[in-house]
Amino acid sequence: MLWKLLKKYMAPYRVEIFAILALQLISVTMALELPTLNGEIIDKGVSVGDTGFILSTGALMLVITAIQIVSSFAGVYFGAKAAMSFGRDLRAAVFHHVGELSGQEVGKIGAPSLITRTTNDVQQVQMLVMLSATMMVTAPIICIGGIVKGVREDLQLSKLLLVCIPLLAGTLGFIIARMVPKFRKQQVALDGINRILREQIMGMRVVRAFVREPVEAQRFESSNDALTTLALQIGRLGAVMWPSVLAIFNTSSVAVLWFGASRVATGSLAVGSLMAYLSYLMQILMSVMMATFLTMLIPRAAVCADRIMEVLNMKPSVSSPVHSKAPTALTSILDVKNLVYKYPGAEAPVLSDISFTATPGTTTAIIGSTGAGKTTLLEIIARLGDPTEGSVVVDGLDTRERELEEYWARVGMVPQRAYLFSGTVASNLRFGNPDATDEQLWAALEVAQGKDFVEAMPEKLESTIAQGGTNVSGGQRQRLAIARALLREPGVFLFDDSFSALDLATEARLRKALKPRTANATVIVVAQRVASIVDADQILVIDGGKIVGRGTHAELLQSNPTYIEIVTSQEETKEAA
Repeated sequence: MLWKLLKKYMAPYRVEIFAILALQLISVTMALELPTLNGEIIDKGVSVGDTGFILSTGALMLVITAIQIVSSFAGVYFGAKAAMSFGRDLRAAVFHHVGELSGQEVGKIGAPSLITRTTNDVQQVQMLVMLSATMMVTAPIICIGGIVKGVREDLQLSKLLLVCIPLLAGTLGFIIARMVPKFRKQQVALDGINRILREQIMGMRVVRAFVREPVEAQRFESSNDALTTLALQIGRLGAVMWPSVLAIFNTSSVAVLWFGASRVATGSLAVGSLMAYLSYLMQILMSVMMATFLTMLIPRAAVCADRIMEVLNMKPSVSSPVHSKAPTALTSILDVKNLVYKYPGAEAPVLSDISFTATPGTTTAIIGSTGAGKTTLLEIIARLGDPTEGSVVVDGLDTRERELEEYWARVGMVPQRAYLFSGTVASNLRFGNPDATDEQLWAALEVAQGKDFVEAMPEKLESTIAQGGTNVSGGQRQRLAIARALLREPGVFLFDDSFSALDLATEARLRKALKPRTANATVIVVAQRVASIVDADQILVIDGGKIVGRGTHAELLQSNPTYIEIVTSQEETKEAA
């Protein structure tokens, strides 16, 4: 998965990749020349007192060093540019794909995990790309070039490489093998702590209302401790790694000096060549260390790539057809035919044999007990999910045959839980119509009975709205959400218990103001209160996922036991209150 991810999203940066390879090759070639020249200065300049040779060779070393610095700087620049661009593109791809998924797919992975995958997981793969562009390219070149140069300096001392390189690689490999499983657990632990933190922030009012702060603090502490324990275990292994590397480096240096000194004493090796060989040995071991360090990052990046690809490979259950159709006329007539819906993995359907027709200028109300399937029905009409059997026909065309964006533009839905985005009153209302003027915003607010409280705000339409609308009341959120839907001017309005937070007087004014505004649209209302639907042209009574009654308020009071039971229970509750 890691290779597929890199191959796909690094493809646009081929020019940068070739530039990195060329520049790093130049930088490494220059770096490999410096120890040889330094050895020649010692053997041919210092030992014989040739100042001219020292100056000329030193000047050449300065030129080579300058070329190395420039090429290395340019290589790192292109590497960073490619890596950051790769991370940007990958985050954008995950973000846009998640936006195409239905609630079913999002619920399968979970919002906290999606956040972690879009941020931390992408960052891990991006870091691998960044370090690969600077270290992974240079490590093999330095290692191979250093071995060749070292053998040319002295073949006998090169036998030490047969011990030093495997010892360093084996030590680091052993430590890294212990770290990789902990990296996998660390990503899962990050998901867990993100989930708990998100729940506690979103549910802060509930936590405080039930005085559950100590319990939630303990819950967070447990998850935090688990992540801390993993991080400490990884840190301890990392702490062992560097002393081990230094020990091998220093032992190798001592061994070279020990055996090299005897060869210098016998005249088999010059002092300058010994110094050059020692430099090459350090370069070889450093390259092995860099390669091993990157090997440590690859498994973690591979885990993150698998998690990212799981999201990108997930196909949305709701999508536009390959060959979409457009309705011949926008009639706004809604026709639900023999609809059956069953959640994936469920034994029984949540909705069975649902059939009804709703026409423009009329209001169809849906009422029933909690869990009867009312919200699910509205979500299927809005095509947030597709029916298992049957069909939903709007404007004379099955919703599954239409382009998603085109159909969603015909539907204005106010969900059961009104959600507002961080911004201003105006920016939230313009979600319904980005081109709406201030006059249109005020007109929609007036219909939604929200004009008074918005005018009372310090900055009116430009007043700040917190994320989720937490700085306004539940009733105000509902009225702003209704105004947002009105600005869309759809052919079908779907109100999912959208008046529940309003008092009866405000609700009555709102319903009265809605009638002329929705005269040419089909209106579907889900409600819990009978008072909200007494004037509906058609009332559907749902029980156990089936329609058990239909008609007007007066007709159902005469013939439907389920509806009578609902009305009676609400009247008793009202009298008791």
